[in-house]
This record gives sequence, structure tokens and C-alpha cells, in this order.
Amino acid sequence: MLSPQAVHNGETPSPHHRILTPQFHSTVTLRKLRRFNSLILVFRLAAFAFSLASSVFMVTNSRGSDSPHWFDFDAFRFVFAANAIVALYSLFEMGVSVWEISTGATLFPEILQVWFDFGHDQVFAYLLLSADSAGTALAKTLKGTDTCKASNSFCVQSDISVALGFAGFVFLGFSSLLSGFRVVCYIINGSRFHL
Repeated sequence: MLSPQAVHNGETPSPHHRILTPQFHSTVTLRKLRRFNSLILVFRLAAFAFSLASSVFMVTNSRGSDSPHWFDFDAFRFVFAANAIVALYSLFEMGVSVWEISTGATLFPEILQVWFDFGHDQVFAYLLLSADSAGTALAKTLKGTDTCKASNSFCVQSDISVALGFAGFVFLGFSSLLSGFRVVCYIINGSRFHL
């Protein structure tokens, strides 16, 4: 292998020899990166908490045999399924974020991790938005029927579940913005870091 001095003196390295120089990050840069990754972790934690709460509120929305059940309505089943999927995804991504903060490396190769995070954040955010929109439309329709007059608590709990799902969407959207920023940094700099 040629030394850096030999390359500097004009010798051409063969294609079989590569000189690897470690990337230098100052202490300030490392703190900024840790803060950025911690912010992503906080948004993922919030998305997990709201999506899990929405799922729990929806699945416990049955008062007895004579009251309506959430699984009798397609839109409410969609709300439950979407929020449960997003909660599981957010749990996985929280683990990945903790791994990245503690080790300084990504779980997958960097290019795969950047695109994986961005693509899945986008898909699951739109899934959650469409499910909660369908749940909102059904909840609004039920307000004018006998279902909400006979069992007001069913409708209130459905509204709470949908609202928690929208809050999960907001935090997943923030995560998506930050993962999109990392994709742009990777395209421009060849690294997920903007510094």
C-alpha cells in the first residue's frame, strides 16, 4: 500500500490499493449529531405513544353485548390496524435510534438506513392519515344516527382514538421531515450528517 506521502509526491496508486482516511468530527459536531438523533428519537417516541394509545382506545371501545362494537365498522378497524402498525414500526425505529445514538453507527448500511427510514416514514404517515380520515368521516356520520344517541360513550371514545391517531401522524410527519433531511444530506454530502 502506498503511503499518503507517496500519493502526495505524485505517485499514482493502483486501483487495488485504497487509502482510507478516518472522518474527523469535532466535539461540537458530535454534540450536534447526538442532539439531532435525540430529536428524531423524541419524535418517534411521541408517535409510538400516540399510536399505541389510539389502538388501545379503539380496541377497548366495546361496552357490552347490546352496545356497538368497533369491529363492526370498517373504518374503525382500519384506524385500529393502522395505529397498531405504526406503533410497532415506531418501536422498531426507536430501537434503531437508540442504537445509532449509543454506537454512532447505523443498524443497516448507511445508504439503506437513510432510504429505509425516509420511505417507511412516508408510507406509514400516509397510512395513518388515511385511516384517521376514514375514522373521522365515520365518527361524523355516526353523530347524527341512533348509535351515538343510544351509546354516547362509544362515540366519544371513537373520537378520542381518532384524535390520538392524528397526533401520532403529526409526530410521524416530523420524523419524516428529519429523515428526509438526512436523505438530502446523503445525496449532497455522501453522508447522513449535514456537517
